[in-house]
Amino acid sequence: MGLTKPFLDTISTDSTRGPLNLITDVPGVSVGQTTFNSGTHHTGITVVKPTSDNVFLNKLPAAAHVINGFGKSTGLVQINELGTLETPIVLTNTFAVGTAETALAEAMMAENPAIGDTTSTVNPVIMECNDGDINDIRDVFITQKDVLNTLHQTSQTVAEGTVGAGVGMSCYDLKGGIGSASRVITIDGKSFTMGALVLSNYGFLRDLNIYNVPVGEKLAADKAEKKQKEKGSIVTVLATDIPFNSRQLTRIAKRASVGITRTGAFIGNGSGEIVLAFSTANRVAHYPKTELTAQTAITDDKIDRYFRMTVSVVEEAILSVLTHATTVTDRKGNPRLSLHNALQAYQAEHADPEIARLQAQLGI
Repeated sequence: MGLTKPFLDTISTDSTRGPLNLITDVPGVSVGQTTFNSGTHHTGITVVKPTSDNVFLNKLPAAAHVINGFGKSTGLVQINELGTLETPIVLTNTFAVGTAETALAEAMMAENPAIGDTTSTVNPVIMECNDGDINDIRDVFITQKDVLNTLHQTSQTVAEGTVGAGVGMSCYDLKGGIGSASRVITIDGKSFTMGALVLSNYGFLRDLNIYNVPVGEKLAADKAEKKQKEKGSIVTVLATDIPFNSRQLTRIAKRASVGITRTGAFIGNGSGEIVLAFSTANRVAHYPKTELTAQTAITDDKIDRYFRMTVSVVEEAILSVLTHATTVTDRKGNPRLSLHNALQAYQAEHADPEIARLQAQLGI
């Protein structure tokens, strides 16, 4: 649902929130999640299914952009070479990438018996963040069955915060996880949608800034800095039914970095920021009937409004992570506080009117 209160920091003045304010506002997009959150197991799986039909047979224009490449993703090289997405997208923790890739390949082969036989192989797309601070990542217990079950249970409902692949993630040293938001824009009298889903696991507490309130500095003032290097990550998935081609989707994906940094991030040496953008328009047939094709596309000299839309939807998705996440006891028995609980504790000591106003603006 994104934020439950009006988003106050919009850079996009000609777009509005979608009806669900989720990535699933884009027609055909669905999301599935499996959550493990007990003992030392704080991890999971989030699947973004880009269409309701067979995406291998009718591929989607797509692009991947690596802002900083400290990551272990699969499938991005081929996406940027061919400009198409042909599988669902699986998000999980670092050491579950291989399991997820095998499971997704098997699911695609089951749906398409020609794969690896009479036609090409398939390009599974898996992206990850390291949840090892909270989750016992060395206990590699996620199975192919877990991934397959998640693939087969997608819907338009998207839980946010401490769910799915986001269970063990942190954001600005607070509890992180899954967040989503959407924007609707009018093009030549017709409505089109862009949605974002983020897996947020990055940032220093002292850098967190929300609506120009230095909330991170306030929360960090009474605490010793726990980490010295930025080793977190954020994965961003952008979905839209706007008819962008793959080159334009690359440009759209690059603007996600602005949405990320507007909340205070600087993108460190050891962090992994990866963006995958796709459009459900201009489908690409695996078995084309003609050699020539015609596509509708946005003109480049009008694209600034979509860059603004991208920045806005990514920033809100990140704030949605922080507002929906719940406190978790990590693998060593220590609490990783949610923003909600951290602000409550701060207010009990300081009664800061600026923080009280921010709590009301965020609905926490």
